[in-house]
Amino acid sequence: RLFPRLAGHRVMTIIRAAIFQSDARDETPAVRLDRLETVLRDADGAFDLLLCPELYLSGYDVGSKIHDFAEPANGPTLARVAELATRYETSLAIGYPELHDDTLYNAVAVVGKSGERLLDYRKRFLPPGFESDTFTPGGEPGIFEFMGQRIAALICYDVEIPELVREAAMAGATIILAPTALRAQWTFVARKMIPTRAFENGVFLLYANHAGSEGASVYLGESVIVAPDGRELALAGGGEEVISASLDMADIARARDVLPYLEVAAKCGRAA
Repeated sequence: RLFPRLAGHRVMTIIRAAIFQSDARDETPAVRLDRLETVLRDADGAFDLLLCPELYLSGYDVGSKIHDFAEPANGPTLARVAELATRYETSLAIGYPELHDDTLYNAVAVVGKSGERLLDYRKRFLPPGFESDTFTPGGEPGIFEFMGQRIAALICYDVEIPELVREAAMAGATIILAPTALRAQWTFVARKMIPTRAFENGVFLLYANHAGSEGASVYLGESVIVAPDGRELALAGGGEEVISASLDMADIARARDVLPYLEVAAKCGRAA
């Protein structure tokens, strides 16, 4: 069986997921974590998992500050993220510039509600321009176990590449986390491509963008949580806000029963 965790066809887990679509501001990582703490305090434990945008801790279009704010995966800023996750009993997925042996990565860390590190993921494909000039691409897929599910992380451009989302789904992922820094001119990505990625793989997809403007970038906002049948479960506007949805994992089996794209893809792979 390709997807053993869906055996029996019904998984009763419900995951309370949220996205913090943050307003882009000229702030230090410490101040950005203060803002995140306000969100967590107001939520009062309402979420199992909260996703922040790409490079949330530093900002995205901040020039040389990317280097100023970079730190190792075990640095003090991520230690405070673990403290917040523990205090507010909410698992956090947060983007930041990771410095490792003088090499800079566009990374996301996922911290469990007990402060444990669930995942460290480095963006694997970098678009031309600022990112390819600044960061080194990562090399490994990012998948972790959470509440009986497998969750994959992909960062921005990664999720636009259909093969990477399919790779994660074929590895058993039922939820994709995709922090992004999508500019306003790329409406097609948020409105068309992201729902398609969820639909064609039968997965939940959380797409977390910035709001407002930063440097030369004007962000689209429009963070979205998409169901495995392509429905928008929650959609943000253009400003700072928190969106959330209850992810009923039984919807995965229902979507894949109706349109078994992954089974067809596996057969095509064997035929090749």
